Amino acid sequence: MDIDQARTFLAITAHGSFLEAAKRLHVTQSTVSARIQHLEADLGAKLFVRNRAGASLTPAGRRFLQHAKTLVLTVEQARHDVGLPSRYRATIRIGGRIALWEGFLPRWVGWMRTSASDVSIRSEIGFEEDLMRRMIEGTLDIALMYTPSHAPGLVVEHLFDETLVMVSSDPDTQWPDENYIYVEWGPGFYAKHRESYPDLERPPQVVNIGWLGVQLILANGGCCFLPIRMAQPLIDEGRLFKVTDGPEFAHSAYMVFPREADSEVLQLALHGLRELAAEAQITVTA
Repeated sequence: MDIDQARTFLAITAHGSFLEAAKRLHVTQSTVSARIQHLEADLGAKLFVRNRAGASLTPAGRRFLQHAKTLVLTVEQARHDVGLPSRYRATIRIGGRIALWEGFLPRWVGWMRTSASDVSIRSEIGFEEDLMRRMIEGTLDIALMYTPSHAPGLVVEHLFDETLVMVSSDPDTQWPDENYIYVEWGPGFYAKHRESYPDLERPPQVVNIGWLGVQLILANGGCCFLPIRMAQPLIDEGRLFKVTDGPEFAHSAYMVFPREADSEVLQLALHGLRELAAEAQITVTA
């Protein structure tokens, strides 16, 4: 079986569309269709139902899903393991939102290096859409994010709750401020933000990650919402200030991993994340 056929199948499953899969794979839509036709011929079953809304899995397609993930994962693992020094017994691949790489995930990497020094780690940054796609494709073992979606064969587990606070470059900032920067923390934050400020005009500055908001504030002044876990070091250094009487919003972090998580290394990695998340929750609550 052609591995490109399995990758194409997973791309359509992840995006629900032959056209979108073609864009993501950088091939033509006719190439995507041909690959699926060959795959369906090899398997002797129809895998997708196509309609105006896109493409959805048939019962046979749902049964093939885990096999496709296994095929892709096996090839990816083989490519990596062939060049891996003999002192490493396995590899764990983890991806997460950039804000979760501020403090939390680096601590987990340190925990893993101490607990299993014979395991290599591939670390990546991504947004929810790409992280979920990689999980569906089987090219990531664990993904951490704020607004996960659900997919067959994957578990979404709550890790801890962030507290988003407003911070500013000016200790005397009064909300609202013309230099306010709206950070896109996801639909949950958007709803709470709109509820708190129903009359707020669209901010003149919008960014898609907290790190970028911080860079703009430090360079040009202004204020934005950040997780207190991320903001506290900058507050302690006197580079940013928590806005007096500013609102606070709860913001949940989740991890996504395969339902069939029977690997000893994967179980160890998940245990470490849960342990550090419990500590992070205590810190956030304190």
